Order: sequence, then structure tokens, then C-alpha cells
Amino acid sequence: MKKRFGIDIDGTVTHPNSLLPYINEAFQLQLTLDDITEYELTNVINVPEKKFYDWFIKTEPKIYAESPLAIGAKEVLTKWKEQFQLYFISARASNLLEVTEKWFTENDIKYNHIELIGSHHKVETAKKYHVDLFFEDKHDNAVMIHQELNIPVILFDTPYNQDPIPEGVIRVKSWKEAELWVRDWIKRE
Repeated sequence: MKKRFGIDIDGTVTHPNSLLPYINEAFQLQLTLDDITEYELTNVINVPEKKFYDWFIKTEPKIYAESPLAIGAKEVLTKWKEQFQLYFISARASNLLEVTEKWFTENDIKYNHIELIGSHHKVETAKKYHVDLFFEDKHDNAVMIHQELNIPVILFDTPYNQDPIPEGVIRVKSWKEAELWVRDWIKRE
């Protein structure tokens, strides 16, 4: 039976700086990824929370439609499509499914399933689909998924997820590094 991978989309499959050009333009800022030291953007940028939220909800479909792929994601996911089941589990709201599926088609990323849960609480969805391994960029999600489901979680290294991680959460700097870890993990299984 094929292993089933749970894979976050934003900041994992898409490049972690995908939002920044839109934020910089909308709020006349010059942020780089290194400036984003917390996942909650309103803690990092000097924009009132409601103003930022309202802008984000309005701009979200455009951002998701135009997000660039993370370096190496397409190559690795293409290799994995035949070997594993790829379940993309995202905090995006369900009303963004059409734009999300279109982005996957346009970027030629194959998948078995896309689940947009509208929340960062991914444990129940990962459990529901019996994922064997999860890929994430949000620190607390990675830790929670690992601890609750007792599965390995690959955490893509970014400036906003630098808190300590437990054994079982594996920090990687690239999709290539993730691919190598998976290859070794499969051999051990």
C-alpha cells in the first residue's frame, strides 16, 4: 500500500515569500522574508490587524492564483506522484478550492486530493485521511501533528518557524533535502 503524504500548500509548496510583494505594494513596505520572524504577520508588520485582515481576504484569491512554486517542489512532487498518495491539506478557506485547483493544474502539480479546511488546525484532517508523513511550514502545526498523530513531520525552514522542535519533526532547508530524508525513511520502514 502506498504511503500517504499530507502536504501543506502555502509556504511549503508555494514559495514562503509569496505574500510579500502584495504586502509591500499594498502597505508601501519593503519587507524581505528575513523580516518575517513570526508566522502571525500582524505581529511583525506595523499595520492594524483589521485593516490587514480586510485587505488579505480581498486579495487572497489573486495571491493564491499567482503564487510561485517553492524551489524544487514541482520536481520532487512529480517524482512522488506515482510512488505515494499526495493529499494537500491547507488552512485556505473552502471557497478558494476553484482557484487552488486551477493553480495546481497551471503548475502541473498532480494530486490525489485537496482539502481546504479554513483553519490552521490540521490534526483532525490529517487523522481523517490517515497520513503517514506531513509537510508543513508553520511551527506549531508541525509539532502538534507530530505529537497528536505520532508521525514524522517535515518542517520547511523559514525565518518565522525557528522555535525548537521535538524529535520527530525534521527541519529541512529545501525540497531536495526533504526528498533525501523521505528516501531514507522509506528504506527504514
